[in-house]
Amino acid sequence: MKKYILLFTLIFATYFAHSKTIEICPTCVQTSIQGAINSAQEGDLLLIKKGTYKEGNIIVSKSLHLKGENFPIIDGENKNEVITVTANDVTIEGLQVQNVGTSYLKDRAGIRIRKSKNFKIKNNRLFNTFFGIYLEHSNNGVIEGNEVIGQAIEEMSSGNAIHLWYCKNIKVENNLVRKHRDGIYLEFVDNSLLRNNKSEDNLRYGLHFMFSNDDDYFNNEFRRNGAGVAVMFSKRINMWENTFEFNWGKASYGILLKEIYDAEIKNNVFRENTIGIYVEGSTRINYFENDFIRNGWALKISGGCLDNKVTENNFISNSFDLAFNSAINNNTFDGNYWSDYSGYDLDKDGIGDVPYRPVKLFNYVVNKTPEAMVLLRSLFVDIINFSEKVSPIFTPKNVVDNMPRMLKF
Repeated sequence: MKKYILLFTLIFATYFAHSKTIEICPTCVQTSIQGAINSAQEGDLLLIKKGTYKEGNIIVSKSLHLKGENFPIIDGENKNEVITVTANDVTIEGLQVQNVGTSYLKDRAGIRIRKSKNFKIKNNRLFNTFFGIYLEHSNNGVIEGNEVIGQAIEEMSSGNAIHLWYCKNIKVENNLVRKHRDGIYLEFVDNSLLRNNKSEDNLRYGLHFMFSNDDDYFNNEFRRNGAGVAVMFSKRINMWENTFEFNWGKASYGILLKEIYDAEIKNNVFRENTIGIYVEGSTRINYFENDFIRNGWALKISGGCLDNKVTENNFISNSFDLAFNSAINNNTFDGNYWSDYSGYDLDKDGIGDVPYRPVKLFNYVVNKTPEAMVLLRSLFVDIINFSEKVSPIFTPKNVVDNMPRMLKF
């Protein structure tokens, strides 16, 4: 065993003993980034000095560390993809990558990682890059601290800020993404973490998440995106401590859940969205300790949603707390705080003595006749909601909170 340890130590020391720093600047020996890459050895540090480098189609095919000094500008001049990485163990940091050429045939990117492992893309600025950071068939990487800002005007002529396709074990954290088609896009991405990102003002989704399993996303902020966040066709997803707000529009929501199984949605804030969460065909989802504040619909559940638990949530000043349009229901809604609850608590245990039915008759009317929404604040609506609460006919009888909380959590 000692023999192997000694051999590994010698190889490690030999490898790094030959690594060197190569400076790149207009007056340096190396004046171009691609030229420096071509002359570099595995493990070298390429220190790119402040300035503007009008280079595109830069290929990193060796294990190198590209580091910018005071954010040197790498300008694709609206013609090309800028940097493509095809090697393992590559780090790119401190660069300003800009002006990727728009294409309707190719998904050009500011920084592309292709079939690579153990990479880091951190603390870069990417402006007007069509696709910002694009990963394909890559594993065990980090995308951290980047600012990716586009100029998207319409979906057909714009790409995604951070795009992952067929990847595993990726950390995406502390990034700011703005003004792209989708802020963060994941397709066939497993065992990955999204944390502390801000995704704002994107044309379509702040996060678009498909066919991806065993992933976590924590403490992210999604606001003012065209349709909110879509999480679809995935299993075992944890969604904790995120903020979804100001996603308004005819087809907007905080989150769309479609065909999701065995997930946990906990400690999130849904504030001023058309729909806080829209759920379709999703099973075994736990909704715990979330705040739904001033949404149009807080939680809208359609058919095929079974074995879900909605408990210890705060429903505060929503136009409609809950919409439920499925005849089959084995979901539970006990133990939540509803600001519209007007029951009493004679034994002072903090739990209302009268069960609460969160689905209102007027919600049923609006689903059938959307134009009726203009009557939302009228006395007529209060009367029909009260009559339905006394003697339920149209609303589902088994959608009820048997232990409504008197105080919010």
